[in-house]
Amino acid sequence: MSIPRLFTEADLAEGAEFPAAEGQGAYLAQVLRRRPGDAVRLFNGRDGEWEGRLASLARDRAVLRAERRIAPQRGVPDIALLLAVLKREAMEAAVQAAVELGAARIVPVLAARSVPDRVNVARLSLIAREAAEQCERMEVPEVAAPVPFAAALERWGGAPLILAAERRSAPPLPAAAAGLAPPLGLMVGPEGGFTPAELDAALARPFVVPATLGPRILRARTAVAAGLAVLMAAAGDWNQSQG
Repeated sequence: MSIPRLFTEADLAEGAEFPAAEGQGAYLAQVLRRRPGDAVRLFNGRDGEWEGRLASLARDRAVLRAERRIAPQRGVPDIALLLAVLKREAMEAAVQAAVELGAARIVPVLAARSVPDRVNVARLSLIAREAAEQCERMEVPEVAAPVPFAAALERWGGAPLILAAERRSAPPLPAAAAGLAPPLGLMVGPEGGFTPAELDAALARPFVVPATLGPRILRARTAVAAGLAVLMAAAGDWNQSQG
């Protein structure tokens, strides 16, 4: 039986007890059929990975207890994803993939062709938490509040921002990323791509690096996975030993 891995906001120390996050109690009781005393693994993005126990469980309420740290805290490279808002299913799939691939934070962007024009940040944050629990990350990346396209460029700090520009003349992503190092970002457009005006506005910024993601036009969620995979291999942590 696999040991559930749970994110908590609480400080982790030997013997510390704290309530499970919303939804975790029901998951442990109703889905996993766990009982008090069963083992769990805990992380909070600050204190490393811990062995723990389910101290108590009553219906959908659980109390967790930390017992022993088993791994020090480790982070991910500062590679952000700026993603044009997609339809719900595609947006959720893209966020899950971004978390698994190691994006440090996710910024939904309201582009001209974004559908819809609203974002359920709470739902996407929950998906990010569950993905981090499953893929053995030691932190949950922030899903920021959505920002308009122009504001996303204005607020970017000046680090290299790779723009997936499929319909513009641009080098392939591996060439564009050569020699870059975090912090950096990847900006992926909506289905149908960014408008010509948006591309012109982005490419006028000195920190924007245009790149193509191969000879085929990708769906947005596929572009997220492909783009982050290349960046993690070229400038991220895919070449680091996990031992």
